[in-house]
Amino acid sequence: MSKHVAVLMGGWSAEREVSLVSGRACADALRSGGYSVTEIDMTRDLRVLLDSLDPLPDAVFNALHGRFGEDGTIQAVLNILGIPYTHSGLLASALAMDKPLAISLFAAHGIRCPQGRIVEAANVMRTHPLPPPYVIKPAREGSSVGVIIVREGDNGPSLENWAFGEILAEPYVAGRELTVAVMGERALGVTELRPLQGFYDYEAKYTDGKTEHLCPAPVPAEIDALAREWALLAHRALGCRGVSRADFRWDDRAGSDGLYLLEVNTQPGMTALSLVPEQAAQVGMSFPELVGWMVENAACDA
Repeated sequence: MSKHVAVLMGGWSAEREVSLVSGRACADALRSGGYSVTEIDMTRDLRVLLDSLDPLPDAVFNALHGRFGEDGTIQAVLNILGIPYTHSGLLASALAMDKPLAISLFAAHGIRCPQGRIVEAANVMRTHPLPPPYVIKPAREGSSVGVIIVREGDNGPSLENWAFGEILAEPYVAGRELTVAVMGERALGVTELRPLQGFYDYEAKYTDGKTEHLCPAPVPAEIDALAREWALLAHRALGCRGVSRADFRWDDRAGSDGLYLLEVNTQPGMTALSLVPEQAAQVGMSFPELVGWMVENAACDA
C-alpha cells in the first residue's frame, strides 16, 4: 500500500497564493511518485484541520509559507498529533523566522551577517535609523514581504500602514544576490539571482520572467565554497532538518570579505520558479524524487 501524504497549503499569511502554487505542485509530484495524496487548504479553524487529518496520514508535506506555517505554529500542532512532517521542527522554524535572533545565532557561529536593530515606525519616519543606504524589513516574515530599501538621498520610508509587526533596520549590502539550498547534510549548489529591474523582492521571486537564475553561479571557487559552508553551518546552527535555503548578498569588490548571510528559509518555495528544485535538478534529482525524499525523511519532534 502506498503512503498517504497530506499536503498543507494556503493558510492566511501574506504568502498564501504562493503556498497554494507550491502545495499543488508538490501534491502532483507526489502522486506521480506513487503516493496517495490529500490536499488541505489551511484555515484558522483547527477542527477542520483535525477532521481533514482523520484518519492520520503517514506524513504531512508542509507547503505553508509565512507566519503560522513556518514559524513553529503548525509544527507544534503536528508534534502533538505525532504526525511526521517535512522541513524543520518547532524550535528551528521559530528561530529562523525571528530574524534578529537568527542573526545573533549565526554571528556566534562565525557567519558574517548585516548587523541591524529593531526600530519603531514613528522614529523611522522622523529620522533615518541608520546611515543610508539601509533596509527596512519585518522582523518575522519571509519571501521579502514588506522589504524597503532606503538609498542615499531618499526621504525616510512612509510606514503609516505598516502591518508586519516589529521592524528590523539593517545596513544595505551592495552587490550580488546568491542562494544555497541545503538538503539533509549537503549543500546542493550556489545560484545567482539577477532581477531584470529593482531588487529581488516578492514580485521578482514569484513572477515568471522577472529574474534571471544563473545556476551554477558564475562566482570564484572560494565564494562558492564559502557560501556552501555557511549555508550548511547555518542549517546546523538552527537545528534544521530536511531542506532549507540560505540567502546571501556578495559585494564582489571585497572578495570573500564581502559575503553576508541574510537569512535562512526553512520552508523554501516549491513552485516552477523555485530555487531548491532548480538546484536539485543540477545534481540529477527530479522534482518527484526531491519531494519523495522530503516525505521519506519527514519527522516530528520527540
